[in-house]
Amino acid sequence: MRALALVPSLPLWNDLLYEFNASGLVSQVKMLYSEMVLCGVVPNVYSVNLLVHSMCKVGDLGLALGYLRNNTVFDHVTYNTVVWGFCKHGFVDQGFGLLSEMVKKGVCVDSVTCNVVVKGYCQVGLVQYAEWIMDNLVGGGVPLDVVGLNTLVDGYCEAGLMSRALALVEHSRKRGIKPDIVTYNTLVNAFYLQPTVVTWTTLIAAYCKHRGFGEFLSLYEQMIMSGVLPDVVTCSSILYGLCRHGKLTEAALLLREMYKMGLDPNHVSYTTIINALLKSGRIMEAFNHQSQMVVRGISFDIVLCTTMMDGLFKAGKSKEAEEMFQSISKLNLVPNCVTYSALLDGYCKSGNMKEAESLINDIRSKNIYPDVFNYSSLIDGYFKEGNESAALSKVQEMTQKNMQFDVVAYNTLVKGLLRQGKYEPKSVFSRMIEMGLTPDRVTYNSVINTYFIQGKTENAMDLLNEMKSYGVMPNMVTYNILIGGLCKTGVIEKAIDVLNEMLVLGYVPTPIIHKFLLKAYSRSRKADVILQIHKKLVAMGLELDQTVYNTLITVLCKLGMTKIANMVLMEMVTRGFSADIVTYNALICGYCTGSHVEKAFNIYSQMLVDGISPNITTYNTLLGGLSAAGLMSDADKLVSEMKERGLVSNATTYNILVSGHGRVGNKRDSIKLYCEMVTKGFVPTTGTYNVLISDYAKAGKMRQARELLNEMLTRGRIPNSSTYDILICGWCKLSYQPEMDRALKLSYQNEAKKLLREMCEKGHVPSETTLMYISSNFSIPGKKAEAKRLLKVFTQKKNL
Repeated sequence: MRALALVPSLPLWNDLLYEFNASGLVSQVKMLYSEMVLCGVVPNVYSVNLLVHSMCKVGDLGLALGYLRNNTVFDHVTYNTVVWGFCKHGFVDQGFGLLSEMVKKGVCVDSVTCNVVVKGYCQVGLVQYAEWIMDNLVGGGVPLDVVGLNTLVDGYCEAGLMSRALALVEHSRKRGIKPDIVTYNTLVNAFYLQPTVVTWTTLIAAYCKHRGFGEFLSLYEQMIMSGVLPDVVTCSSILYGLCRHGKLTEAALLLREMYKMGLDPNHVSYTTIINALLKSGRIMEAFNHQSQMVVRGISFDIVLCTTMMDGLFKAGKSKEAEEMFQSISKLNLVPNCVTYSALLDGYCKSGNMKEAESLINDIRSKNIYPDVFNYSSLIDGYFKEGNESAALSKVQEMTQKNMQFDVVAYNTLVKGLLRQGKYEPKSVFSRMIEMGLTPDRVTYNSVINTYFIQGKTENAMDLLNEMKSYGVMPNMVTYNILIGGLCKTGVIEKAIDVLNEMLVLGYVPTPIIHKFLLKAYSRSRKADVILQIHKKLVAMGLELDQTVYNTLITVLCKLGMTKIANMVLMEMVTRGFSADIVTYNALICGYCTGSHVEKAFNIYSQMLVDGISPNITTYNTLLGGLSAAGLMSDADKLVSEMKERGLVSNATTYNILVSGHGRVGNKRDSIKLYCEMVTKGFVPTTGTYNVLISDYAKAGKMRQARELLNEMLTRGRIPNSSTYDILICGWCKLSYQPEMDRALKLSYQNEAKKLLREMCEKGHVPSETTLMYISSNFSIPGKKAEAKRLLKVFTQKKNL
């Protein structure tokens, strides 16, 4: 380029300076820099820093310092480089002295500066002085980081002060600096000359709590290779690590291996694995391990009992959880604050608020007073129950006791108020900041979810961007809410964009996201489109399990695509998953949707042969199929079979039966079932009321039909367009009767007109049949067609 009289640009010069410096050709850096200046290219601070770094590397410290002090182009990196150069070559005091010069010139002293000086003093053996310097710099506002921690830990280990190194790690953790792999490796290397089982166990325990799955297992292998055998505490720590990473099968295997190694698992070992099993919903396996404890004579303590009780509540086994609490006194154990908190939270989450209040009174009598966590549980429980006044009374109680809200309590309150529609999403954050609280993911997730419920998609997406701008990154819950909300509003392209963003951040699709997207794509009613998004999600990392296959089969069956659903079932079975109640119910639904009732019953028979007990959904689906086919005698037989199996009819069952009998003209059975239904506290759907009202209308019993309408309104059911069509046509037909009293005829016509007006005001459009009856009833003889046309125009305009 020079031979052609071409002068390289500054970025090209900088690239060359960097490559020469990185390659160790330091002398070439000086020559190249001089050549650049001679060419008239003005160096920037990056060029200067490369030059200074090359000088420091070879020990030209005087030249580097002179260049720094006599040049106007420099920044904090330049100073850090010169400080590094002095420390690297053993002139630590001179390097440290430059810090005061940096402060005078207003150059930032950052964590890099601090770490370089600390490392310099550690290298010359002055570790305690290095720690003193770090404490002073951190006290002056320099942020502490894990690099500085590792430097000091290495210094203390080199000096043989192992206890001080461990104490420093623990102290730093309390200050929010978590040890990393370098920290632990430094400690391992330091202890290498005198390893004991206690040393290894301490390190393994730390790895299990803070590091990845492979890392603590690698450390365990190193321990075995060094000839140190694990003890019960070591294995319990590894059990915790395995459970923390969801490796429950491996954890159970390790528990068995412990016995083979001559180690007897203690209550800590069993509590760890039982807790993990309960949290993952594997109740029977958890109880099996509990039974093993009994057989092996391992005593239960309050921690295990509390863990079991809490896990059972979270798994939806409230009765078993209460029985576990009752067993505490039988074991002569005394419940503690954690036990009572878990019990209270369990009652609140299961909706048993009477027991929750009773428990609060009980623990107060024992001089144990509710804390913020307990109040959060109560507030959440009352909101979920729909008892807003009781929830707010607890908030008032907290205020009267000068109890400060924490983020969890505030999120609970906000979530409840948002769910009730009694809180403006925009005011959530301002109020929170007033209280001195910082919004977290839960806060943002609650408000984003509320925006989606309100149909405010843009607000939800704007809040997502705001959330990220404040450094609060979305988690899996956030992405579930976002993709679910976007799919429900039909914005599938945006949902896919969010899905791609989620993948970039290292998350993989979950079964709930799979469900949202499949339902959204099923609107196309095209099997290939549904299967394509399913395969795409699997390729993105979605784990194929029973739930995923069932979702795909259910979506296909709801569209009547039973042939393709059966192909998916075959694939599912080949992968080792057997059809369960959800699978069978989906296939039965698919065949009933396609009016193949006989095939639906074939699936039902196969289900019984396979030992799967039908549930109420199974029977309701079959009853729906029989009802649609008008086979009500068969439906009655199936109800009898259902009752023999101990299942009780629910609201859906009654709606199907009442409507079915009504449609085939079994008016007596229909009314009888309706009376039975309302007596049991069930409220018929609008569709069921329409069938009953239609029966009365066909028989000309319009007063009874009107009474049924009033009852329907009283029970909170809203009439739809079909309801109005049935009633209007019924009154019109009644007024057609020959030789009817004029006043009576006018009253019938007035009923029809009143209902038509009400129908239009509520935004419903009359059917063609209704328009025909109205026009026939009110038109001048010979003008029926014109009256119908004008009426149609009028009713459509009313609804614009």
